[in-house]
Formats: sequence, C-alpha cells, structure tokens
Amino acid sequence: MEKSFPRLEQCPLFSGINPQDLPALLRCLDARVSQYNRGESVLSEGDPARYLGIVLAGNVQIVQTDYFGNKSILGELGPGDLLGESFACAGVAAIPVNAVATTRAQVMLIPCGKITSPCGSACEFHRQIIYNLLKIVAGKNLAFQQKIEVMSKRSTREKLAAYLTLQAKKNNQTCFTIPYSRQELADYLGVERSGLSVELGKLVRQGFLETERKRFKLLKPFEP
Repeated sequence: MEKSFPRLEQCPLFSGINPQDLPALLRCLDARVSQYNRGESVLSEGDPARYLGIVLAGNVQIVQTDYFGNKSILGELGPGDLLGESFACAGVAAIPVNAVATTRAQVMLIPCGKITSPCGSACEFHRQIIYNLLKIVAGKNLAFQQKIEVMSKRSTREKLAAYLTLQAKKNNQTCFTIPYSRQELADYLGVERSGLSVELGKLVRQGFLETERKRFKLLKPFEP
C-alpha cells in the first residue's frame, strides 16, 4: 500500500494531511487496495452503498443503464478521483449506477462509516478528512449542475456546443482533450452517435471547431 502514498498525497480527500500520518490514517480507515481489469465493475448497481473509492491508477466510468439497456455515461474518473462517496454518505440502500474500469485500474476502497464516524481517539487528521469529504461532495454537486445545464439543451448541436464550451472553460483554453470516444460522448450527451457525427461534421465545415479523435480546438463562439 505504501506505493500508493504519492498518489494519495495528491488526492483532495487527503488535503491538509501530513504525509507522515498516512500509514496511521489508512489503518484507522480500514482501507484496502484492489486491482480491476478493463470492463470489470468496481462498484455495481444494486450493491449496498458502503464504500468510498479512490482511483489510484487507470480510469473508471460511472455508467447508468435504464430498463431497456440504454447506457448513459455520467462521468469519467482518473487517478486521484473519488467514486461512490455521495451514495455512501447519503446512506442509500443500493447503488443506482455502475462504476466500470475502462482500463486496468487500481482502486482503494474505504468503508464510508470509518470516515463519517470519528474514531475513538478523535485524531486531528480524521476531522480534516471529514471536512475534505464535505468539500468534495459539494464540488461534485456543482459539476452535476453543469451536466444538467448541458442536458437541458434541446438539440444535439446545442448539447454538443454547451459541453465543448464548458470543457474550454474548465481547461482555460480553446484547445483541449476530452475523456470520451465518439460513442462515449454520445452516451454522455444522451444522443445518437450518428446524429452526433453529423453535427460535428457541420461544426467543422462551418469553421466553429477542429477535431481529431478526442482532441478539440474551438475557433469561434458557437451559433445556433
């Protein structure tokens, strides 16, 4: 587990924690590290919401599948990102989504009760962890609001323009790389891949953007 310390030091959950306190903290939290192959579920829909996960290596997608098997991608997580924290902290009976490794991944799992219930020794770093967790959950709520903003657009073109504009703002530059393939982007936006490809082609021909696979460059503000 010591090999994961450099990654944990960069994780927002451990912000303000002295690296020398990590071994004692992880013992206090009863943390364990697991390996996952591509396509393997880290957390599965219907499982009890007991664990908070920290991605140490690889990538994990948060996916929701409806009754008819239609898939919607809710997010893409990389090293240092948290997963399952909102469900675990809310005490929901069952996880409503799947967390699936999209590459070979390594994830640290922590029982959420070990974080939300201060330990008997009332250690200072434990209080800091609770504060950090609240801050992370609040930040993800803001990100969720941004997705609602994108999904509220009526057309594929409007959804695509809203998403790309938010990515440019997030990266603070007009040239950026997104974490999704074309099919994954369609799933994220809740549109058909064919319709997405048509709109991307139009935006390129009209001089609004340049794109190559996952890389985009915005050339001028979008118009309806």
